[in-house]
Amino acid sequence: MALMLVGGISACKSKKKAAEAAKPPSGETEVKVLCSGPEFFTDDKNFRANNLGESMDQATAKKKALSNARADMASAINTTVKAVIDNYVNSREMNNKEEVGERYESLAREVVEQKLTGTRTICEKMMRVDATGNYKCYVAIELSAQDLLAAYNERLSKDDQLKIDYDYEKFKETFDKEMERMGKH
Repeated sequence: MALMLVGGISACKSKKKAAEAAKPPSGETEVKVLCSGPEFFTDDKNFRANNLGESMDQATAKKKALSNARADMASAINTTVKAVIDNYVNSREMNNKEEVGERYESLAREVVEQKLTGTRTICEKMMRVDATGNYKCYVAIELSAQDLLAAYNERLSKDDQLKIDYDYEKFKETFDKEMERMGKH
């Protein structure tokens, strides 16, 4: 009985310490952002982005939120695809690395612009701000990395000049490695 009592007391102490450690510093208040957090981060299968929009009009708040999230996603995709292209072109040891790299990036921008219309909303919360009466919309969107890769492959396969040096399996391997690296952050 005494052993159980000692165990219970130490368990209570550790819970109390954990609660104290979770408290924000004096003068600061934690803000919970809707449609945000680890489950809304990019992983090895999907690009994800979240953002918000505010307006006096509900529909405009939603449009702003989606537009902001798509801009964030486009930026993340462009950064990732640039890294993939740089690694791929360098590993292929092509003669005109700079020209080839620029053409790949140009095609990537076209594909990203086209594919962003295919994003899927995975979280949406509409709030009304009491003080102003405005609407605030929080959204999180995702785009399948494999869908993007397939669209990119289709577009590259149609470019006669790049098709000569293009190896889909090598490109996919480079792309998958970059997605795996992103999923760990």
